[in-house]
Amino acid sequence: MCRYAMMVYKGHYACFNCQKTFKRKVLRDVDKHAQFSVEAKCPECGELMANMGLDFESPAKNDHKQWAHIKNLYKVGITFHSCGCSGPGYIPQDREAIIKYFEKIRSQYMHSLVFWRYRVEPETKREREIEYQKNGPKLWAISQNAFKQTVTNQEGINYWIDKIKEVEERLNIIRNSK
Repeated sequence: MCRYAMMVYKGHYACFNCQKTFKRKVLRDVDKHAQFSVEAKCPECGELMANMGLDFESPAKNDHKQWAHIKNLYKVGITFHSCGCSGPGYIPQDREAIIKYFEKIRSQYMHSLVFWRYRVEPETKREREIEYQKNGPKLWAISQNAFKQTVTNQEGINYWIDKIKEVEERLNIIRNSK
């Protein structure tokens, strides 16, 4: 458990129009009965701000190149969310790195798709048990029910095709951005 888990952190919100960031308490910190509030408006221009996460460090206001990069990261779903202890994980440092990052993910997803296309579905209970032991993580990735031991090849194929499409959409967003 995080040693700072009892502390209340303020979220970091970015306004790409003003190139400014603001820390903001979530509504639940003020009103314990309120639903979580994820929207925040910029106090300067009134536009919705992006929730960038606890580990976000704002670039300088006049660093337009870095602000454009941060906006690109946000467009493709890369933010700086974590519990604050171990950091947000890998954050690509430029547009080319974002493209390489998603191309690597797509390659991994394609590899998983190949598994499901050539997998021989188990027919007996014993074959399902053996496969569950051998390929449990691959089955869990597909099944919403972690205890489901039978996953059809078509379920696996559909799942990975959808994941590949999501990555390709993100790649198109970043490739078409300036």
